[in-house]
Amino acid sequence: MDEHDLRGMRVVLAGVLAAIVVGGTVDLILDAPEHWLTPHVIYEVVLIGGALAASVWLWRAWRQAAESATALRRSLSEHQADRDAWRARARQSLEVLGRAVDEQMGRWGLTPAEREVALLLLKGHGHKQIAGATGRSERTVRQHAVAVYRKAGVGGRAELAAFFLADLELPPEPSPG
Repeated sequence: MDEHDLRGMRVVLAGVLAAIVVGGTVDLILDAPEHWLTPHVIYEVVLIGGALAASVWLWRAWRQAAESATALRRSLSEHQADRDAWRARARQSLEVLGRAVDEQMGRWGLTPAEREVALLLLKGHGHKQIAGATGRSERTVRQHAVAVYRKAGVGGRAELAAFFLADLELPPEPSPG
């Protein structure tokens, strides 16, 4: 369900609750009961009070959801900016790594399709995602993945990633003082 559908449902629900409050209040005024402790009056007061309470509760929940969505969008934007800045700083290193990965895949004798699948596997994509991105069937992607693992002599996606990243180390922390 998208945001437009949710907004429409919220408007309908708010309208129903408003109709209950207004209708119940108008009915009580028009009835002008002499005794306020009759079952009919008590029922309408409870109905009006429940609709008002539900309106307040929903308004607070919707406001909180909107604030959460705004914070999430801000967080995603900040993460994307951080990722983009990292990519810009690491572009040359990534190009060198990309060439080295491609050379190794060539030494393994991977076909162009197998290289594409292997790279997408290394990037963390699943078979279904790769199939959608490459226009292949999921079965074909699985067959390419099996061929990649066999030719590389690894047991699966984790070992394929480890082949390229096992020796990656962070630089030592500078010593204080």
